[in-house]
Amino acid sequence: MESIYYVMSWACHRTCAHCYEDRFRPYAGDDLKRVIDECREAFPRIIANLPERMTYIDPEDMQEKRGRIILAGGEILLDAVRETILYPALDLLRAKYGDQVQLIVQTTGDTLRPRMIEELLQRGVWMISVSGIDSFHQGLETAEAQEALTLKLTKMFDDAGMRLFAPFAAETGQAAGEGAFYQFFGAQPGTWIGRLWPRGRAMANGLSTATITDNFCNQWSGGLNFLQSKLKGSEVSIEPNGNVYPCCAKTKRPIGNLQNETLDAIIARCTGNPVYEAISMGHPERMGIAHGWSVETFLEASMTANGYRNLCIGCDRFHDEVLGGLVTIG
Repeated sequence: MESIYYVMSWACHRTCAHCYEDRFRPYAGDDLKRVIDECREAFPRIIANLPERMTYIDPEDMQEKRGRIILAGGEILLDAVRETILYPALDLLRAKYGDQVQLIVQTTGDTLRPRMIEELLQRGVWMISVSGIDSFHQGLETAEAQEALTLKLTKMFDDAGMRLFAPFAAETGQAAGEGAFYQFFGAQPGTWIGRLWPRGRAMANGLSTATITDNFCNQWSGGLNFLQSKLKGSEVSIEPNGNVYPCCAKTKRPIGNLQNETLDAIIARCTGNPVYEAISMGHPERMGIAHGWSVETFLEASMTANGYRNLCIGCDRFHDEVLGGLVTIG
């Protein structure tokens, strides 16, 4: 598989208004212990059930290339998560794959310290991806504040001998090269995630500007090509308890759980299923045809009571109304 996006923990130090997942928030006391225990108990079994090889075939040259595993939160660098979950997970992944995988750690950036960078690089991290450079994050509402944090982190990365990852790295050869890299992104207007997924607090706060023509499924981080696990473009998303989804925005029901079966078995079970084939082809509006939902029915179901329209809404309704009693996971 080319990419796995593994959310290791719900714990975060923020409750951002634009977040796609309500469970990303600060936890304390017994609640924090609960979310940490869930992650700590699950991640060894999850990693054991990942593919034996994290590689994919690029159809352009038919060469086998290294895939990547993105480890994220929440905020994965919080002390309670970093020491007990992230670092042991990185050690397990390195033991399983050696250098045949690109390990990426995603962070909002404001908790990052030079010592953490050193510890991540010692564990074979290929890239540190800073995802919090946008006005939705407290203290970064202005362009000046975002630039200040970017400059501060850039100096830390440069001092550690890291290199900035170019936007079109595939053309420069960086994507296949040796780390260590760093990059910055956020939910700025005009970016791939700038319209915001109609999920979680972003949806509750009316912040998504996506329309019915914004097909999140038919792009990277969507369900596009998730069933083509041996080829370029394949990606799945994993929750802390091992639930697997065909996209980062997440369908209303998981397609399997990695504490119970392998990722290869989950993908094999979904292959040929008209619902998941439609998602994998980037045409979610066709997922219900075999169940009596025409494209027109799906589009009608893609509207909320207040007039908001997006295909993700139709996907949610189809999963609730049709697949609720049909989807079983291993």
